[in-house]
Amino acid sequence: MNIHYFSGEAWEEQYVREKLPNESITFHTESLDASPDLSDAETTVLCIFIDSHIGEAELARFPALKLIATRSTGFDHIDLAAAKAHGVTVCNVPFYGENTVAEFAFALILALSRRIIDADERVRTGVFSPDGLRGFDLAGKTLGVIGTGHIGAHVIRMAQGFGMKVVGFDAYPNADLAHTLGFAYAPLPDVLAQSDLITLHVPYNEHTHHLINAGNISTIKKGAYLINTARGAVVETDALVAALKAGTLAGAALDVLEEEGDLADELSLLTSPHPNEAAIKTVLEDHYLIDHPRVIVTPHTAFNTQEAVERIIDATAANITTFASGAPTNVVAQKK
Repeated sequence: MNIHYFSGEAWEEQYVREKLPNESITFHTESLDASPDLSDAETTVLCIFIDSHIGEAELARFPALKLIATRSTGFDHIDLAAAKAHGVTVCNVPFYGENTVAEFAFALILALSRRIIDADERVRTGVFSPDGLRGFDLAGKTLGVIGTGHIGAHVIRMAQGFGMKVVGFDAYPNADLAHTLGFAYAPLPDVLAQSDLITLHVPYNEHTHHLINAGNISTIKKGAYLINTARGAVVETDALVAALKAGTLAGAALDVLEEEGDLADELSLLTSPHPNEAAIKTVLEDHYLIDHPRVIVTPHTAFNTQEAVERIIDATAANITTFASGAPTNVVAQKK
């Protein structure tokens, strides 16, 4: 198969070639988005990450394409309807270790509760004093877990290790999981109203777009904290900014932002002939969040451990191999 592999770190090339020794692979360290003029009439597989967006225009550049193998759980960066129309199968990596993102979510929770970022920055200025850095215990607090899939379930186990009470929300509640892990499900409004900390672990789709929004964010328990390691657009940025200004939220920790792609390339956004005013507004709000003293922002790195990246590549290589054998795995879109 003729494969173009995008957004790979230098060490990945040898690792991938060892996993797929019989395939023709062109390796790119940048995303497909960074190569807008690239086209190939013989490419059959595009192996991408979330920073490569594929729609009609990209599909037209690779007329022989048969498979898009994304090295991610989410696939909102791919136009699935267009892929189906072109007869292109799309595969993802549904699981790569539920512990990885859960551990990062708890790192953010601990950073918020014990003001670790503030403490570190203070010491680096030469001031060695705990004054004004008092945090709060997690033991006895209520953690709202929105999305109780593989990652959410691992978060629940970790929370219980800290002596926290857990209340969960999921579009498809798992009664067996609730019984096994000893937590309760509740409607979303109740989770927002009861929780001292709220952590998001849902996929991004039309049903979860702005799941936390101007209509419900004011019902959050006053003084609560919001943690988002899912997708930026699960939270309406306008609403988040307003809740911080009003004091409804005491703080937030965000590994994702609603317009993080534009934030990374804001110069082209601002200077484009027809700028997207809504995107510009959100980018400016993202800057507000980045500069906010009670908000921690990290660059979409919750997945980013060596072990997890290797598991992701292993699963992606297996997706490519099974597709070539005629029995594709982890399919999220396929022409019927």
